[in-house]
Amino acid sequence: KRTLIWIAGRLPAWVNSDHLTTLGFLSLAATGLLYWRAQTNREALALAVVFLALNWFGDSLDGTLARVRNCQRPRYGFYVDHILDALGTFLLMSGLAESGYMTPSVAYAFLIVYLLLSIEVYLATYTVGTFHLSFWSFGPTELRILLSVGSLVAIWQPYVLFGPRRFLLFDVGFAIGTLALACILAEAVIRHTTALYKLETK
Repeated sequence: KRTLIWIAGRLPAWVNSDHLTTLGFLSLAATGLLYWRAQTNREALALAVVFLALNWFGDSLDGTLARVRNCQRPRYGFYVDHILDALGTFLLMSGLAESGYMTPSVAYAFLIVYLLLSIEVYLATYTVGTFHLSFWSFGPTELRILLSVGSLVAIWQPYVLFGPRRFLLFDVGFAIGTLALACILAEAVIRHTTALYKLETK
């Protein structure tokens, strides 16, 4: 957070939060396109890492810049940022599904659970007044780092061996990620449902 504030304080005056939000979305869409391109050119995986970094830059800085410059637009920023995140994630996972480095069913299973968890987060924001994007010390930044490392490894070794069988590296990683998100979703639903029931039941 200190790094983001330091960067925001040194950005040119003509750069605003909308520019950064747009950069974050377009970078994520480009990452999905590069994963799709990787089916015929594995070097696209390395370039995808560059665009993941650009996505982090835009997505992490847009809100920080608004706060540093004291020009926040809470409802507009919340809506635009998260609807573009959802669309960008769909494009990202669609690219991975068609990359040849990941089974489509695993990609879309992760996407479905991710979007369900996003819905839960937004509903909790409205009904409970809490907003959390990080769980178990993991958040969007850590997920980008893991995806970047996996992309670089997959250039040379796209498979993981388990005894005599081999599985796609991204299948293993995202299957674990899907299970983790499903557990987080179940825990959050139970916790928030219980809290709201106690709050509104006399």
